Amino acid sequence: MKFRYFFPILICLLIIFNSAHSQQNTLFSKEIFYSQKGDSLLYRFLIPQNISANDSNTKYPLVVFLHGAGERGNDNVKQLIHGASLFSKPESLKNYPCYFIAPQCPIDKRWVEVDWKLQFHSMPEQISENLGFTVQLIDSLIKNYPIDINRIYVTGLSMGGFGTWDIICRFPDKFAAAAPICGGGDENLAEKINKIPIWAFHGSNDKLVTVYRSRNMINALKKTGGKPKYTEYPGVGHFSWEKAYSEPDFLKWMFSQSKIIKN
Repeated sequence: MKFRYFFPILICLLIIFNSAHSQQNTLFSKEIFYSQKGDSLLYRFLIPQNISANDSNTKYPLVVFLHGAGERGNDNVKQLIHGASLFSKPESLKNYPCYFIAPQCPIDKRWVEVDWKLQFHSMPEQISENLGFTVQLIDSLIKNYPIDINRIYVTGLSMGGFGTWDIICRFPDKFAAAAPICGGGDENLAEKINKIPIWAFHGSNDKLVTVYRSRNMINALKKTGGKPKYTEYPGVGHFSWEKAYSEPDFLKWMFSQSKIIKN
């Protein structure tokens, strides 16, 4: 194909892709959650499509999505750039109806206040401010929407991968499954979460968050009796979420998980 024909076609394809992506993002309403102390947390909210008023007994899963460092801010938009659109695709809306939240962390904050370059870290004594707000948001949604508390899932990438490990370690009874991508957690706490179905992902050539963070968490879980899934992409760098959220069985695996409430 001659280049003079190639570029107009490429531009048209990009326009079509961006248009479809924008249409998907409009399904996520812009919301603000106010914490118990009056602090605010921006978030995007997706609800199950075609909920019937006559179907009041049906409860739906809740997916918590934690974005990466590059999507921090106060625009309530950027947190949808990577991964979130997977849940608003037509086939996802049809086959896996759910409530979905994507909170946005401010530019000067982190889901977990630790150095991402470390080979290991101990979980901070206190939960980070915005991850704490996210937990309050989850509890608020449970009170106000028909959410299946046996099917609450969390996934996150990079900074959000750290957040995913952190939140399940702090609240192991709250989540039915977790999918941390290129993150890291406190290996000494593996026994607390070894009953949670976990599917972790990392690129073997990640230069920003060493692959050993995921490898070591997986090994620690196995040593304490856990049976996590782990996918490592050979030669892939930090952007392993692109492959992770394209895994054919990702949604099937996540939405098949359920937990039993402890009395």
